[in-house]
Amino acid sequence: MFDKYCVLSVFLEETDPDIARIFMVPASTTLDRLHDVLQIVMGWEDSHMYAFEHKGKSYLEWPEGNELDSGTTRLNELLKRKGQSLSYTYDFGDSWQHTITLEDSNYEPEGEFEEYCCLAGKMACPPEDCGGIPGYQEFCVVAADPNHKKRAQYKELLEYVGGSYDPTFYHIEFVNFQLTHYERWSRDRKLPR
Repeated sequence: MFDKYCVLSVFLEETDPDIARIFMVPASTTLDRLHDVLQIVMGWEDSHMYAFEHKGKSYLEWPEGNELDSGTTRLNELLKRKGQSLSYTYDFGDSWQHTITLEDSNYEPEGEFEEYCCLAGKMACPPEDCGGIPGYQEFCVVAADPNHKKRAQYKELLEYVGGSYDPTFYHIEFVNFQLTHYERWSRDRKLPR
C-alpha cells in the first residue's frame, strides 16, 4: 500500500465529443508504469512507442540524446499541484496526443480499493492504426453506415474491431478488471514501486 494517491484526468486531443478518463494511481508511479495504466484506461494495445513531455523535457522508454528515461522518473516529481499537466504521445505515426492533468494530489480512497483504478470514462478508444484523428473521424462515419461507399476500404479495420464499432461505448468494469490482472505489472523495472 502506498502513502499517497492522486487522481488524474486524461483527454485525447482534437476529439469531439471528448474521449476522456479519470483514474487513480499511486503518486509515486513511474512514467513507464503510467504508460501501462494509460494503455489500459484509454483502450490502446501497447503496440507503439510513446513519449511524455513536461516543461520542454521528453521522457521515453528508450531515451537517446537529450531525452530522459520514463522508467526512472516518478509522476510526483513532475506534477505536484492540482491543475498541473503533462502531455503523452502514443504511436508516433498516428500521433495520438493526450493531455494528463492532476486533479487531486492527495486523494484518499475509501473502503477496499485497487492501487490503480479508473473512476470514470467516456467514449470508446479509437482503433489502433486507423490513421490518427482524421482517419478516426472518417472511420466513425463509415462504421456507422453499412452502405457507405468507403466500406470496402475499411473492411480489415472493421473486422479487427469485431464487425461494428460504437464510439460511445466505454466499459469501466472491464477496464478495472484489466488493471487488476495486468500481467506486465511484475516485469522488471528500473525503480521499485
